[in-house]
Amino acid sequence: MKVIAVYPGTFDPITNGHLDIISRGVRLFDDIILAILRNPDKEPLFPLEERMEILSSVVARLPNVRVESFDGLLIDYARSRGARVIVRGLRALSDFEYEYQMALMNQRLGPDIDTFFMMPSEAYSYVSSRLVKEVARLGGDVTGLVPPEVEARLKRRLAVMGRA
Repeated sequence: MKVIAVYPGTFDPITNGHLDIISRGVRLFDDIILAILRNPDKEPLFPLEERMEILSSVVARLPNVRVESFDGLLIDYARSRGARVIVRGLRALSDFEYEYQMALMNQRLGPDIDTFFMMPSEAYSYVSSRLVKEVARLGGDVTGLVPPEVEARLKRRLAVMGRA
């Protein structure tokens, strides 16, 4: 049976930690859907369409990965795509409590879909989109934390906003 996994996130922006999980996930699952939640309550640095474009570009070399967006309950979205697995990244113990609660709720709502936790490689264990944006806003070097295309887009976006 084909195993489809959904890896949800805001990916604002995608980091090398995300890519590490994705590149290892392609060896475990037949297909991975990178699912960006359309959340009107958040004000991301990059609009949804640009995040989808960026993600599509950086994962283009991976034939079994696709990028989509969704709204509503993740479990409903995963089920609508025939997914059997939700992939979540855990960087630190501080991530665990929230992710554990979400996994248990998803298990209650969709017992046919499992949550699969992955830790990024040690080199990316401290990298988060929030920290990358903060470092970039303050003029720091994010080389090696994000793909080169993302680094360039971050610089352009922040320059337009007058923050870099």
